[in-house]
Amino acid sequence: MPSGLHPAVESLEPPLQQALAALRQRIAAYPAVLVAYSGGVDSALVAAIAAEQLGERATAITGVSPALAPHLRREAQQQAAWMGIRHREIPTAELSDPAYSSNPEDRCYACKRELHSLLAQLLQENGSAGAVVLDGVNHDDLGDHRPGIRAARERGVHSPLAELGISKAGVRAISRALGFPWWDKPAQPCLASRFPYGEAISAERLQRVAAAEDWLRQQGFCELRVRSQGEAARIELPADRITALLNPAVREALVAAFLDLGFTAVSLDLEGLVSGKLNRALQTR
Repeated sequence: MPSGLHPAVESLEPPLQQALAALRQRIAAYPAVLVAYSGGVDSALVAAIAAEQLGERATAITGVSPALAPHLRREAQQQAAWMGIRHREIPTAELSDPAYSSNPEDRCYACKRELHSLLAQLLQENGSAGAVVLDGVNHDDLGDHRPGIRAARERGVHSPLAELGISKAGVRAISRALGFPWWDKPAQPCLASRFPYGEAISAERLQRVAAAEDWLRQQGFCELRVRSQGEAARIELPADRITALLNPAVREALVAAFLDLGFTAVSLDLEGLVSGKLNRALQTR
């Protein structure tokens, strides 16, 4: 973290002050760590505390594939530089695994299995006795449909946030108190989450979704999803931003841009952006 930063830790409620102290103590006890780092607020907090407590003995690792949106890759790089943690990117090949590309309900298991297999290899190459892999799973994640957690557990990955009972709200509050500019960064799951379970995923389809979302960001829409259903696109925005998209000039330009990308139809989800909407299909079975 930049020198001269004056964290407002005293602004935290006592339980969160204690949680932060426990997080620092736990991470400081490891001889060395690799942090599975996506650039989201959760893994960024773990990476920042690892850099603070372990210095050169901490490395943030970002898995790179077509499922990682280009703007999130750039943000992860920028945040790592801001934190002062050593950052390494590694290519992952989950798309070559039918257990991922066929998009089953446990797709995330295949993704994390690939990532943590590579991290396990890096850990062996590191050669530091007692070194471990950390991830950014928080306490709230334990109650959600997260098949990737099982893959991490099978590889012996540690989840300090979840282990200490730190929720997503706690992560944001601690990150804000520590002065992290991204403390309120919206949750942005990987691009594979834009496809209904059972609908095949390819690099080309992922790149099309990424381009569609980038177009919307260039128009000033920050929180969004472009769901790909067959060859059609369904746009999700916060409810209070839907009207802006219906401006005739914006709507016409959007339809033209999406058709140029290869979508055959474009629709707007009138419910608005709801995190975890993909998993509703699982809850009705």
